[in-house]
Amino acid sequence: MSSVGHSMLRWFRGAGVSEPVSATAPGQAPPVLRHSAGLVEFMRLVDGKEKPSILDLGQTSPVNISCLTELGVRVYNEDLLRAFQEKSYMVRRPDGVDHFDLDAFFAENFAYGDGQLDGILFWDIAGYLPEPVVKPIVERIHKMLKPGGAILALFHTKDAGPDAPYFRYHIRSSDTLELVQGPNFRLQRVFNTRHVENLFRSFASIKFFLGRDHLREVLVVR
Repeated sequence: MSSVGHSMLRWFRGAGVSEPVSATAPGQAPPVLRHSAGLVEFMRLVDGKEKPSILDLGQTSPVNISCLTELGVRVYNEDLLRAFQEKSYMVRRPDGVDHFDLDAFFAENFAYGDGQLDGILFWDIAGYLPEPVVKPIVERIHKMLKPGGAILALFHTKDAGPDAPYFRYHIRSSDTLELVQGPNFRLQRVFNTRHVENLFRSFASIKFFLGRDHLREVLVVR
């Protein structure tokens, strides 16, 4: 096992939190802690790889960057949902309907080579993206991942409701995520098991972790 792997294992044994530590903005729900079996499995897959690279698709999290960097991970970040709010990517079709120009988006974002990444933290972003772009995003991610590379994703269940708040996810320990309410993005779609399986059908394996809240974790391996 590489020195990176030993560093991760030491962190696994020593990490731990007892309460949320992030500040709460006025009118915002307090942060909550969530046990994450998916995070444990995700990090185990990355553990031991030579200079592993992980892409975080959520809002920039100094907590995640610091945590992963200390483990010897090369960290990249793409605030995917924020990018999709850019009006410069909206174009008007001949029928007068505006649509998102995915080609223009890919020309300026996701500038990663094929097989460059060992892991991607997808969080719950799929549910908040415009539905037509979800599949192309996953197809691009498939190319970016190395064989054996992993994705950690979360999906809201049908009980969440369209007003389910969007969260930022901070890694607080080997098996604990801190959920901090983020921008007011609206949940666009709830993916059932078959939807998730179809979304990642080009991948080698998929594993579900059921939680007690309205989220379920999914670990996908290329």
